[in-house]
Amino acid sequence: MEPEEQKTNKSGVSIIIPAYNEEHGIGPVIEQLLIIMRNSGLENEIIVVDDGSTDNTSAEVAKIPDVRVIRHQVNKGYGAALKTGIKYARFENICITDADGTYPNDRIPGLIGQLVANNKDMVVGARTGKNVAIPLIRKPAKWVINCLANFVVGEPIPDLNSGLRVFRKDVAYRFFNILSDGYSFTTTITLSMLSNGYAVEYVPIDYHARVGKSKIKPIRDTLKFTQLVLRIALYFAPLKLFLPLSAFIFLTALGWGSVSYFVFDRLADVSTIVIAFAGFQVLVTGMLAELINRRTSSHFRHDSFGSDSRK
Repeated sequence: MEPEEQKTNKSGVSIIIPAYNEEHGIGPVIEQLLIIMRNSGLENEIIVVDDGSTDNTSAEVAKIPDVRVIRHQVNKGYGAALKTGIKYARFENICITDADGTYPNDRIPGLIGQLVANNKDMVVGARTGKNVAIPLIRKPAKWVINCLANFVVGEPIPDLNSGLRVFRKDVAYRFFNILSDGYSFTTTITLSMLSNGYAVEYVPIDYHARVGKSKIKPIRDTLKFTQLVLRIALYFAPLKLFLPLSAFIFLTALGWGSVSYFVFDRLADVSTIVIAFAGFQVLVTGMLAELINRRTSSHFRHDSFGSDSRK
């Protein structure tokens, strides 16, 4: 039975932990969080969303008082669990962290403090600290995806998909329809906020080896993340993709035209004209997509609130 959707309290923080078959790690993580938040003096709640676990995850959480548990009957995905937690959170400030013990949860009060004190929309715990245990097999793919994401938003992103971050509930709600139900939830919300003028800050954190087995499948999930970044680019910044592609096609036409003239002694053959026309079509498509984007995306943009005072 699902709980009733909560009215938002402006003060305090809702800490959301998505969990799928985490019976071995979830207990110590929550116990540590309870101590951290008690010592911080911040009003808070801890929500565990059991995403259809087939082990004793819910039973382990049930042993700990003062923790809300929401259970999906079937496994819906990491992002779906987070969206459920956000939906039923009591507080305006949302913090997400993992159930596997990888993130330094003692940094949460500081992240919340920076969100409020610096009037930010999101503060991300960037895994760039001195002790970061990211598996070597993931690093090349992460580098490629980060380079693509940096190009899309036009600024460096220290950590695209960190699972430890705090943000405002009302801002997250603006992107609910496009936020992924899978692992790319964090990537989507990062790119969406940055593409629409929201104030995002990064704080270096450590990243520990996880308890239990990782659910990430490197090849499949890398392809999904790459597809996601391209989709976000088309959604929020289409010219970032269409303009370079158009320029490449025009340069190809120029190169082939030069070869035709100097090698085959033909000023402009049919293939050169076709390639150049294709470049023109791509450019026009990009301009139309950018025009449509600017007319329809006011729902997402920060300036739709009024003046951009947080940036």
